[in-house]
Amino acid sequence: MQIRRIIMLFGFFLSVGFFMDMGVCTAVQSELKVTTIKQEPYATSKGTQLEGFCMDLLSEVAKKLGFKYRVQLVKDGSYGRQDENGNWNGMIGEVEADLAIAPLTLTAAREKAVGMTKPFMQTGISILLRKDISEATGFFDFLTPFTAETWVGILVAYLGTAACIFIAARLSPCEWSQPESEQNRFSLLHSLWYTAGALTLQGAGPHPRALSGRVICCSWWLFTVVLLACYFSNLSSSKTSESTHLSVKGFEDLANQDMIEYGCLAGSSTLAFFKNSNNPVYRRIYEHMERTKSFVSSMDEGVRRAKEGDFAFIGESVSLDLAVARHCELVRAHEVIGMRGYSIAAALGSPIIKNLSVAILQLSEAGELAYLRSKWWWASSCMTDKAKSSAVQPHSLKGMFLVLSLGLGLGALLAVLELTSKSRRSAAEQRLAYRRAQTPGCLCCRRCCWT
Repeated sequence: MQIRRIIMLFGFFLSVGFFMDMGVCTAVQSELKVTTIKQEPYATSKGTQLEGFCMDLLSEVAKKLGFKYRVQLVKDGSYGRQDENGNWNGMIGEVEADLAIAPLTLTAAREKAVGMTKPFMQTGISILLRKDISEATGFFDFLTPFTAETWVGILVAYLGTAACIFIAARLSPCEWSQPESEQNRFSLLHSLWYTAGALTLQGAGPHPRALSGRVICCSWWLFTVVLLACYFSNLSSSKTSESTHLSVKGFEDLANQDMIEYGCLAGSSTLAFFKNSNNPVYRRIYEHMERTKSFVSSMDEGVRRAKEGDFAFIGESVSLDLAVARHCELVRAHEVIGMRGYSIAAALGSPIIKNLSVAILQLSEAGELAYLRSKWWWASSCMTDKAKSSAVQPHSLKGMFLVLSLGLGLGALLAVLELTSKSRRSAAEQRLAYRRAQTPGCLCCRRCCWT
């Protein structure tokens, strides 16, 4: 009888363990304590509450698993690293919390200390730089002072001005000394040549004699002077920065130069990757950062130093993409190494880990994770600290385009008025000549011939 009880008790515990392994027993408390860290766009303050990608993810997971939670910020503001004695700080070390949700990289060392779910976001290691450091000199850099839209606008203005000069010269009688026998000086080809000559500040006479043509030419000359001033100003400023211009496209370029400093977040998984790597290039990068102590204490500090120039910030590609979306003068290198994922952490051996992983996979398959990422990344497109672009945008010259348009319109109107005035004078002279021809004998009083 006692042996039977022992066998039944053993079978009961075996069944419970089996169901726990299958995820049936969730063992979820009534309210879980969740720790996180402030970092945009994962978790940011909104009044007394927190919002962001991780907060939305936590809400969706809680709905699927049916638990309540209370969020608290990590005390030391750190993700978690291991010291020489094997102790962990940050979110990994906060064992009093049930869950830790943040852009927490899944690593082997952290997997040994805590339980981690399936990744909810894939990321890697890349480089954040300022655009004038990352871009190489090209063959057509002389076009960079203006954007493509501005160059198209200049071409349209050039063709429109040449056409207006040609039309005004055709309409205005002042350009025709003898319309029956004399050819007009301003043909279409000469109008194009004359406008191009004015664009380069070179004379390409003959010049218009009519008031309408002169008004059009003066408008074009004013437009040309302002245009060239803007072009050479922006070209000289871009050439000034070329003295410190450097092309950095990847980690090998970064390791082979000594003109700009580079570093990563202190105590991060990124630093651990370079420290533990056997790749010679990555080892050189780690030794340089260790020798110069070029680490930053936070993501914001790394972004700020990258914006100031002469510094390349090495970090998670997903976080760097957010920095590029918010600061238009920054760019991320195309090379991404050390692919890894962000996971939710819990106490080692916690039965909720498997259920969390299943919930994350369900959200991924349903497209919810992709939606949350687009929600918090796409909405941040260049919203703050917009950089002054080296290229002149079309709206910065819209005033001159407007002045030119008014000048062309006024010139065309004057050409029509000149033609109308000349036509009326010609008609009056013809009527006068006709009346004189009808009364040839009236010589005593000219007034009778004019009435």
